[in-house]
Amino acid sequence: MISERLMGILVDSFWNILIPGLTMTIPLTIISFAIAMVIAIITALVQFAGIKVLKEIARFYVWVVRGTPLLVQLFVVFYGLPNIGILIDPFPAAVIVFSINEGAYSAETIRAALEAVPRGQMEAGECVGMTYLQIIRRIVLPQALRIAFPPLSNSLIAMVKDTSLAANITVTEMFMATQRIVARTYEPLALYIEVGLIYLLFCTVLTRLQRIGERRLGAYGG
Repeated sequence: MISERLMGILVDSFWNILIPGLTMTIPLTIISFAIAMVIAIITALVQFAGIKVLKEIARFYVWVVRGTPLLVQLFVVFYGLPNIGILIDPFPAAVIVFSINEGAYSAETIRAALEAVPRGQMEAGECVGMTYLQIIRRIVLPQALRIAFPPLSNSLIAMVKDTSLAANITVTEMFMATQRIVARTYEPLALYIEVGLIYLLFCTVLTRLQRIGERRLGAYGG
């Protein structure tokens, strides 16, 4: 049974956890993911175009970022760069790292989607006199983004949970807010379950939006 004291702590802490989620976790996710999509599209298009030097640079970026832990990347940017005179506040540092990290993963998703578009689409565009960039922008990329929508949506949902790592560089998001309440109340089990349920709530909303988007894209494609 939950004691009155514990129930009071959970009720009082709910808003103290949810508000940082709405004002820090969600903005961090949205901003980082938006920047990551720009990075991912550029990186994928560079690889798809096959320009040798740029392609190798893109592959190197993807290789390094996907091969190192996200937490290590956060520490390098926030705690390591000050050693060479580069000071970045916690929130911008988290945005930079999450954007670069997610950009590498999403770049591979979009690259695969670009390659899944039939080559005949390129040839059809050339036959009507379109330039390469016009074919990519008007024909290939829209189709590729539709193909990539489900895995990219999954990446967005995963990023909501990954933002909890930002607590390690003093970003006051939901998980750090919970840690502070735990330190004051000594109720780790109940409070960590509570914050887990709030993350679950956020991800459930995104999952519903993902399904709506997939249905609409499916209807549009049909």
